[in-house]
Amino acid sequence: MIIGSLALAAAASFVGAGFYVNYVEQPARLALDDANLAKEWKPSDHRGFLVLAVLALASAVFGFAAYRELEDVRWALGAFVIVANWPYSYFAIVPLNNRILALIDGEATHEARGVIKLWGQLEYGQTALGLLAVAIYVWAIG
Repeated sequence: MIIGSLALAAAASFVGAGFYVNYVEQPARLALDDANLAKEWKPSDHRGFLVLAVLALASAVFGFAAYRELEDVRWALGAFVIVANWPYSYFAIVPLNNRILALIDGEATHEARGVIKLWGQLEYGQTALGLLAVAIYVWAIG
């Protein structure tokens, strides 16, 4: 059962990181002027992407391992939901990341602000997927 607890812990960490991005980092970022917003974006985006990707992968690996060990499909369901963040990110968020980076590199920082606002709204989707995975894992533990 330890493996299931690790799946839940990684998913809950993912949700915590998502909440941090949604309710702390993004509002603080948008309070900056355009030039500083652009400076902050690049390193923050790359680091945050890595953290969320690793947490989603870890939770999915532990979730699938719990499914194999316990033969309870709820663990596999939770693992599928948390790993769904990868295709969601690839198809919904990465194109915006690339557009933002192109705007920043092209010195179009004012235009980048609007795209960064849209990016922040899509980040709520990642957090929601994480919350759903946590709920499924809690259901599996219960």
